[in-house]
Amino acid sequence: MTITSLKGIGEKTAGLFEKLNITTTDDLLTYYPRDYEYFSDPVTLEQAAADEVTAISGHIRGNIATRHVRGLSITAFELCCAGGGSLQMTYFNMPYLKNSLKRGTQYIVRGYLQKKGGRFVMEQAKLYKPEEYGKMAGRMMPCYGTTKGLTNNAITKAVRQALTVSVFPPDYLPESIRESEHLCPLEEAMRQMHFPDSRETLVQARERLVFDEFLLFILMLRRMREDNQAVRNAYPMIEVAQTGRLLEALPYRLTDAQQKVWKEIRSDLTSENVMNRLIQGDVGSGKTILAFLSLLMCVANGYQGAMMAPTEVLAAQHYEALTAMQRQYDLPICPVLLTGSTTAKERKRIYAQIESGEANVILGTHALIQDKVVYHNLALVITDEQHRFGVRQRESLAQKGKQVHVLVMSATPIPRTLAIILYGDLHISVLNELPADRLPVKNCVVNTSYRDTAYRFMEKEIAAGRQVYIICPMVEEGEMAELEDVVSYTARLKGILPDTIQIAALHGRMKPAQKNRIMEAFAAGQIDILVSTTVIEVGINVPNATVMMVENAERFGLAQLHQLRGRVGRGNAQSYCIFMSKSSKPETMARLKILNESNDGFRIASQDLKLRGPGDLFGIRQSGALKFTLGDIFQDASILQRASEWADRILSEDPALTSKVYAALSEHLRNSVINEVDFRTI
Repeated sequence: MTITSLKGIGEKTAGLFEKLNITTTDDLLTYYPRDYEYFSDPVTLEQAAADEVTAISGHIRGNIATRHVRGLSITAFELCCAGGGSLQMTYFNMPYLKNSLKRGTQYIVRGYLQKKGGRFVMEQAKLYKPEEYGKMAGRMMPCYGTTKGLTNNAITKAVRQALTVSVFPPDYLPESIRESEHLCPLEEAMRQMHFPDSRETLVQARERLVFDEFLLFILMLRRMREDNQAVRNAYPMIEVAQTGRLLEALPYRLTDAQQKVWKEIRSDLTSENVMNRLIQGDVGSGKTILAFLSLLMCVANGYQGAMMAPTEVLAAQHYEALTAMQRQYDLPICPVLLTGSTTAKERKRIYAQIESGEANVILGTHALIQDKVVYHNLALVITDEQHRFGVRQRESLAQKGKQVHVLVMSATPIPRTLAIILYGDLHISVLNELPADRLPVKNCVVNTSYRDTAYRFMEKEIAAGRQVYIICPMVEEGEMAELEDVVSYTARLKGILPDTIQIAALHGRMKPAQKNRIMEAFAAGQIDILVSTTVIEVGINVPNATVMMVENAERFGLAQLHQLRGRVGRGNAQSYCIFMSKSSKPETMARLKILNESNDGFRIASQDLKLRGPGDLFGIRQSGALKFTLGDIFQDASILQRASEWADRILSEDPALTSKVYAALSEHLRNSVINEVDFRTI
């Protein structure tokens, strides 16, 4: 059923849903909430716990005052709480509240309760009339990812309706597996995932859906691997002098880890079989120079090489770096840059250079795989941060040549126990050391009382000509009262810091051209502070950025915080990372302090694996390699292991999945769009 078959959804609203890749009711039912809000019963101020989201009943006492500070409006009033005590309420850039709220009226306020200077305070809390709050009390309400013009409430209504009218197909997972693993039926899991009766039913529903996601992925992985065993090398290469001369001319020496991996790459390219290799290494471990050496070896053997980056900014940075290296060391390469922003005239010229073979190194984004791009003799494909590309995109690029060599680079450190399951027979190289001249990032884990001190430190770094990242988990103010969001945070920061400091916002809901402009401006030093979501986790290299502050750090996995930290410490200056936590709980601070103790991504990923359990549902979803819809390779490592064991068992019993027991599973596997993994390289 199309989304327009639902009551109240016309063409205009359907267009908004389409921005979220939702065109059918099936799409809608698998568009799961990114989080949930539990509306607890209101408590007295005495019962309430600081540093937590809570609901308190009371009435407005005294005047509602609005003042202006550097363009920022601050509205404040006092709430006289039921049961005694008072609560200071503060709102930023919401001056209309002065006219819409009435003194003496009873409200229920729900927000993040803090204690400042002996007083209880709530900022940007939601206000409800008692009867309005009563309808939600005691329930877990879904929070969906939204887009401009489409509210969480609209999506929630559409999902409720879809659950009523949809006919669910029979469960494709054999009953024997469900019983053995204590998994609930699929329909129940989908319903509970959207509107859970309790936290317990939500945990059970999520476990079932994550198990399915991992099982389908691993089954596809195992079957695809059989098609890629020992593919003959159609582009035989020999060792060339040019790579050795470049290594001698470089102003630095490769680390031992880099030398080991470079030897493995050379061995692959000169062997009888096609290279399928993944390089795992922290940011700054030197993956890019290995990619450039591989391209040089390919070109020196008379072939073309291509390198695809996830963003235009990063593609351009690779192009500039390679072009500078070509000029400085007189390399026999002719690089071109092809992105979505390339003009039609320039694009036509580049197409001709690629087809004739004049351009022998092609750098770019997904524009490299368009039908109009015809390669002369493409032999090597390098993808940077492979998890940012869909399967078809990378397959299309690889298929521009015939069984080309594939080199994949990832800065996401995955513990070996998981890598064996997730990558199968793909050859894995690990860069586990940083260049000797790289200064380690200095870290600190603090609570929100440190924020003003952090701002003063940022001003000092900016005065010295440096730049700053501030990471927020949300795009704009929404249901999650305790989480900082990019839009309102940027507005507040502009009111706090001097006008001479240039501040800009960046998030995933912006149009690609707008995101590129902002990232380019930051890379060029025109922006001092970039307030962003995790969209900057990959795709930008700014050596001049020396400070990163992550708000709500307690809501991220350790591995992702380490990934974010990799955006600083790329230049010669000392860099700093401030992990700001709204929770002062000892266990939260102890977990975050692991980042203080180590800059080793593999060690941190292993710690993340130990510390995050299946019940930890409400953190910001882990990003990085292998992005699943619901599953998280760190949080759900035990489920991943179980799914892997079942996949092996199923395929040993019935390799083709032709038996009656697995017929429904086989059919579902054929119709599934498995996640962003390049199966042809595994």
